[in-house]
Amino acid sequence: MAEVTRRGLLAGAAVLGGSAAGLTVQGVAATSAAAASPPPGSPPPLGPVKVGPDDPRYQSLTRRGCNARFVGKPDYVRVVGSTEQVVSAVQQAVREGKRIAVRSGGHCFENFVDEPSVRVLIDTSSMSAVYYDARRQAFAVEPGALLGEVYRRLFLGWGVTIPAGATTEVGVGGHVLGGGYGALSRRHGLSVDYLDAVEVVVVDKSGKATSVVATRDPSDPHHDLWWAHTGGGGGNFGIVTRYWFRDPAAPQGTDPSQLLPRAPESVTSFSASWSWKDLDQRSFTQLVRNHGRWHEHNSGPDSPYAGLFSLLMLNTRKYGSITLAGRLDSTGSRAQRLIDDYVAAISQGVGARPTRGHEVQPWLEAAARMEESAPAPFKSKAAYLRKCFTTRQIDVIHEQLSGKAGGELEGSLWLVSYGGKVNSVPADATAVAQRDSILKAIYLTGWEAQQDPQPRLTWVRDFYRAVYADSGGVPVPGAVSDGCFINYPDIDIADPALNTSGTPWHTLYYKDNYPRLQRVKARWDPRDEFRHTLSVRPPK
Repeated sequence: MAEVTRRGLLAGAAVLGGSAAGLTVQGVAATSAAAASPPPGSPPPLGPVKVGPDDPRYQSLTRRGCNARFVGKPDYVRVVGSTEQVVSAVQQAVREGKRIAVRSGGHCFENFVDEPSVRVLIDTSSMSAVYYDARRQAFAVEPGALLGEVYRRLFLGWGVTIPAGATTEVGVGGHVLGGGYGALSRRHGLSVDYLDAVEVVVVDKSGKATSVVATRDPSDPHHDLWWAHTGGGGGNFGIVTRYWFRDPAAPQGTDPSQLLPRAPESVTSFSASWSWKDLDQRSFTQLVRNHGRWHEHNSGPDSPYAGLFSLLMLNTRKYGSITLAGRLDSTGSRAQRLIDDYVAAISQGVGARPTRGHEVQPWLEAAARMEESAPAPFKSKAAYLRKCFTTRQIDVIHEQLSGKAGGELEGSLWLVSYGGKVNSVPADATAVAQRDSILKAIYLTGWEAQQDPQPRLTWVRDFYRAVYADSGGVPVPGAVSDGCFINYPDIDIADPALNTSGTPWHTLYYKDNYPRLQRVKARWDPRDEFRHTLSVRPPK
């Protein structure tokens, strides 16, 4: 389960990062001249390649999604290396009347890419260029680039970075579409807060496809398409083939090394673990309450703890321990003092003493370490928190983790630090509507391929519903909760048997931004060619 947990949800949260929602596509035709070109001297793009079930490459391409719970069986896979190749591949599939899905990094948590109706899989992993585009005075990143390589190239070339996930195997393609957050987000904000432009293949009412570049500039006639890609999620409006990033506050003509946040020189990683044997209900409650209240008081944009990112892993008793892990984007005596004070605040009144650990690393070593791992089956559910859990909720959490099921099954509730600079942006400035939360909650369980998944699926679903029992089994936006995160998609939210709140799934994910997303959908995908279980619906 440790491997399931790491691969499944480090797929995008920062000691984690922000996972990638899948792109589903149907019905694209031809491209336009709007596409940008890679820098001079670049090698020709790989592809196009067509791989069928009898090809030895087929299993590698169809089974590289991080969640092994879902494995698609498309008629063939197209490996593409350019916008033009994407259009050609999609056009062929449309002529054949086959439904299409697109995979970049492969970190979609649900079956949006692997559902049985998908007959053609377009693999964009070879579209991995990262370079400075002097014409746009911004950094261009293709959708197949993995976060580890994005960090490496931006840092070695210019000493800069973007605030994004810490799981280096995540592809940029879907990660950015859902907002993109990670270890530097409390300091610098979300990935989409630096999105200057996006290249998208869209399909008009007649079925003709064009490649459109949409920008942050409000006078751009395509501006609404740019806005929809700042947190609207994948599989809604078209296929992204390129992103451009720059700080919106950077003036024109600025040196490239000043166009994005400077990467820290080094980071201090730390951990603190409490044995379940040393925790009773009172001490557990104190620990969770300390953690939540600390974040209530230290998640402002100007907090001295803006550079601290942490993850409290509330594991089932079967794991044996509860762990707080994190990193601070600085080193030295002041950094160590901040970490010590933080751990002391979380530990106050708990009684049990945690086992401590820490490590100082150069930033690139900590941020860009590539660790390939095998897919594993898992189920996750998520929520935003505006405040600490209520006493009733903490009681439920304790029972679920330490009771009979918690002693037999492997599962966790992760509380991921949030807020800081993220909360300095208005809720309607981007498609990310949750701009005053302090934590993300991730409920998860995993299993080996030969194990029966049903007991674990039942446990995590019951756990989630019990925590949010006061609001119909889901985190309805209110004083404590603030809905769900689209890059951790959960189709249960759209199931009326599991969501009895009367609040529709799209309000939980998008809140008041959903009607605008629907208008963008109507304009740029009027045929509803790009769709999945939780995709934006055309307005009626």
